[in-house]
Amino acid sequence: MDIDARGPRFGAAVTTAVLAVVLITGSVWLLAWQTLAFALGAAGGVGRSPYGRLFRTVVRPRLGPPTAFEAPEPPRFAQAVGLVFAGVGLAGHALGLQWLGLAATGAALAAAFLNAAFGYCLGCEMYLLVRRVAVRAE
Repeated sequence: MDIDARGPRFGAAVTTAVLAVVLITGSVWLLAWQTLAFALGAAGGVGRSPYGRLFRTVVRPRLGPPTAFEAPEPPRFAQAVGLVFAGVGLAGHALGLQWLGLAATGAALAAAFLNAAFGYCLGCEMYLLVRRVAVRAE
């Protein structure tokens, strides 16, 4: 079943804000929270992430009916990609490799910003590329 395309974009906007605060403050706890949010979105789909739930219960009722829908698999894959980058960021901080933590967090922030500001989901595009390559390999 397709999902309201505004939901993942809202989640990307919240993620952008959270990761920007992480980079500004150096809060490892906030990065851990974002990692958990990515994990929930990757495991259960964007609708089961904290930001998806917030969109569904608070934001969507205040908006008009959706006019654009998208398949749930690409945003779910994007959450998994975000999980990898946030996890690497956490590992960098835990190992005392600040440069790794900052670089991985910055990469996740850049991807989230692209989706929030321009509607370009880098992880979704990666999903489609992987699917195309997999079909050609068969």
